[in-house]
Amino acid sequence: MDFVSRNFQRLPPQARAITATVIFGLAAGLIAVAFHLAIHVIYAHGIEALSHQSTTWFLVGSFLLVGVTSGISGWLLTAFCIEAAGSGIPQVKLAFWRDFGLIPWRVVWVKFIGGALSVGGGSSLGREGPSVQLASALASNVAGALGTPKHMRRTATAAGAAAGLAAAFNTPIAAVTFVLEEIIGDLNSRMLGSVLLASVLGALVAHGLLGAQPAFTLHSVGNAHWAGYVLTPLVAAVATLAGCWFQKMALGLRLINKRPQRLPAWSRVMLGGIFVWAVGAAVFLGTGHLGVFSLGYDDLSTALNGGMLWQIAALLLAAKLVATAVCYGLGGCGGVFAPTLFFGGMAGAAISALAALVLPLTAGDHVMLAVVGMCACLGGVVRAPVTGILIVFEMTHEFALVPALIIGALISQAISRRVTPHNFYEEVLAQDGQHVERIVPPRSLRTWMELPVARIANFSPVTITELVPEKLRTFLATHRHDQFPVVIEGKLVGVLSRRACEEALAGGRAPTPQNATICTAETTLRQVQTLMIESAGQLVVVVDQSGVEARVIGLLTLHDILRAEMVFAREQED
Repeated sequence: MDFVSRNFQRLPPQARAITATVIFGLAAGLIAVAFHLAIHVIYAHGIEALSHQSTTWFLVGSFLLVGVTSGISGWLLTAFCIEAAGSGIPQVKLAFWRDFGLIPWRVVWVKFIGGALSVGGGSSLGREGPSVQLASALASNVAGALGTPKHMRRTATAAGAAAGLAAAFNTPIAAVTFVLEEIIGDLNSRMLGSVLLASVLGALVAHGLLGAQPAFTLHSVGNAHWAGYVLTPLVAAVATLAGCWFQKMALGLRLINKRPQRLPAWSRVMLGGIFVWAVGAAVFLGTGHLGVFSLGYDDLSTALNGGMLWQIAALLLAAKLVATAVCYGLGGCGGVFAPTLFFGGMAGAAISALAALVLPLTAGDHVMLAVVGMCACLGGVVRAPVTGILIVFEMTHEFALVPALIIGALISQAISRRVTPHNFYEEVLAQDGQHVERIVPPRSLRTWMELPVARIANFSPVTITELVPEKLRTFLATHRHDQFPVVIEGKLVGVLSRRACEEALAGGRAPTPQNATICTAETTLRQVQTLMIESAGQLVVVVDQSGVEARVIGLLTLHDILRAEMVFAREQED
């Protein structure tokens, strides 16, 4: 590996950058395709095969399969890498901005095995978000193998994420826009070239190994009838509200699940899988449809082509939504892309089939309304309208649907922004006490050093308000930071490290806070760097004023300064 790294570093800078991007794209595409195939094999030989057996065999076999796979997945997550839980996209976004693109290797293998077992075993979650985390984590580690320092792996992470999503959805253009919209947050990013090249390579890997067919084949798409466009706003509104309700339910349960519980974390993941089994088995016995289990793409394809009664579509929508919310909220390993597409598609299919009883809807109208529902629901949850339009367009390869998709996307944004203040991924990070700060530095070093602390500080500090042992244990279990200001009755009394708290609790005593180093929001970066050296635990507490009545308003760590200076240095290179 050192031989490869040394020879790679001898290449000219431009050739090295292009070669690295090619490697990232190919590696990310391969792991995303492998993940897809692993899920397909487990599902085909598990839930799908059991559905052709007797009722008894199906109930017993599916119960054991879902329970065991979700239990093993939960054990892997809690024992080796809790960062691999959920969809993984919030974690990628956090790693990109906070850790310079560095993602540990353990994320790769835990996410692959845990995600394949969970989704393939029948849990109602998606594979696209995990594919993004898998691909970006692998690209980050490949960059390390090629000699890229830990603080310079953002390009690798972004390129891997684009290639992974392109391979998972077979949608290279949408993968580029998603990474730029959601992860980087800049459609004019200097990383555009690397992201675009990696995305194309990821899609080519998927085409070569899985075929170039779209994810959904639509049998009847023609010119839209006036009745279809009349119903488009209604379908978009209902699909968006379904997505918003799912977001509130899933994240509300996730917040409860984060609190200390008597049951171990892995068993709660298994309970989520068993809940999916109960709902999915009931729906299957009543309707013959397996859509609640796993991705549900077979039933979604049926609905897209107008082959489903409105009653069944509505039932699948409600059942899948509740099952997915519980599964995700209890810590399951899987994403929300596929479920939200399912919710939206079923909402559109149910409304169009019901409206057909009184309106002259054509087969093309049924398809258009189901696709509009998919775009609206995904856009409402992820809050990336351009990506929502492009994903659905590329998944169907039908340009005639684009005007209706644009209408649906506009309506979904208008509604979702009123119902939920943030998108799904931002709320996940907020629940974990994490905040993504995008820093745009000035061009000169002198101006940079005179910037106020307010430009880079964290103004959502997590503080210890009680030193009672029982409450302190709960606090440490809820928050993962290493340093905390101690604020008693509104007054700053010092700072405590996690290690000091744990040692004090182990000895049966209350911890003693260290003196805090403070500054105001107007303190310059030049001044605060000196304060940082003198501080306890390399933590400076930002207060609103000097004196004993000062109120804590933010925090500044050495990592915050280094992260901001790395961005500044990169801007100077460009």
